[in-house]
Amino acid sequence: MVKKRTFLKDAGFVVLLLLILTFALFPFVQMLSTSLKYQWDWGNPSLIPRQLNFEAYKELLGFGDDLKDVPESIRLLLDENPDLTKEQRERILADYQDTGDVFPFGRYFRNSLILSSLAALGSLMLAILGAYSFSRTRYPGRGMVQRGVLFVYMFGGILLLIPLYKLAVGIGLAATPTGTFVALLVIYLVQTLPVSLYMLGNFFRTIPYSIEEAALIDGCSRMETIRRIIIPLSIGALVTVYIYSFMIAWNEYLFASVFLKAYNSIYTLPIGLKSLFVSKNAIWDRIMAASMLTALPVIVLFMGIQNRLVGGMSAGGVKG
Repeated sequence: MVKKRTFLKDAGFVVLLLLILTFALFPFVQMLSTSLKYQWDWGNPSLIPRQLNFEAYKELLGFGDDLKDVPESIRLLLDENPDLTKEQRERILADYQDTGDVFPFGRYFRNSLILSSLAALGSLMLAILGAYSFSRTRYPGRGMVQRGVLFVYMFGGILLLIPLYKLAVGIGLAATPTGTFVALLVIYLVQTLPVSLYMLGNFFRTIPYSIEEAALIDGCSRMETIRRIIIPLSIGALVTVYIYSFMIAWNEYLFASVFLKAYNSIYTLPIGLKSLFVSKNAIWDRIMAASMLTALPVIVLFMGIQNRLVGGMSAGGVKG
C-alpha cells in the first residue's frame, strides 16, 4: 500500500534539504565573500562586499600591475625613453620591484595538476585491468588478493608516513626534486588503487557476460574485449573513479608536507596555502582567493562531466 504524500511532509523534506545545502555551501560562500572584500571591509558581517576587490585574484593569476611598486620617477623615465629595449626595461624594473611577497600560485597549481592527473590516470588504468581480473576470471588465490588490496586502508596514513619516507630516502628518490615527485606519485597511486579496484569490480559484474562471450566467440582476445566492450559500457564508472582519485591526490596534505618540505619548487597547492597562511604576507583576501582557486578545478571537473556519471549503460545490450 502506497502512503499518501502530505503537504507537511513535503515541506519538512524541503526545509531539511535547504538546511543541509546551507550547511554544505556556507563555507564556500564565506570564502568567496572574504576574497572579494577590501581590508577595511573585513569587519562587515554581511556576505555581500561593499566594494568588490579583485586585486587578490589578479595577483595570484599574474594579472596585476607590474609597476605599482615602482617609484613615479622611474615610471616617467620609462615613458620618456621609448628607445629602451625590453631587456633594459626589465633590468630597471627588477631593481625597484620586490617580489618576495608574491605567492607563486601558478607554479603550485601546475604541480598539483600534473601530480593529481597522473596519479588518477595511473590508478584508473591499473584498476581497469585488476577489476576485470577480479570480476571475470578465475584463478587460485583470487579472493585473497581481492580482499588484500583493501588491507592498506586498515592503517592510517600517519603510520605509513615514516616507513615510506625512509624507503624513499634509502633508494635515493628523496635526494632530488624529480625523485621526490615520483615517490609521491607512487604513494598517491597506492592510496587510490584499492578503492578504484573495488568500485570498478562491482560495476563490471553488472555488465552481462553474454556480451563478452559473443565477442570472444567472434575471435576477440581478453584485451580486445576490455577495449571494445568493457570500457565503452563503463564510461560513467570510469569517470567516477577518475574524479575520486583526482580529488584524493589534489587535496592530499600529509605525505606532501613531509616529502616536499625540502623542495619548495615542487610544492602542491595544499602545502603552498599552508606556507602562505603562516607567512608574513598572510592577508585574508589573498588566502581566501587562493582557496577558491584551489577548489575551482574539482568543481569545474565535476560540473562539466556530471552528465556522464550514469550507470546502466549496458541496458538493452542483450536482446531476449
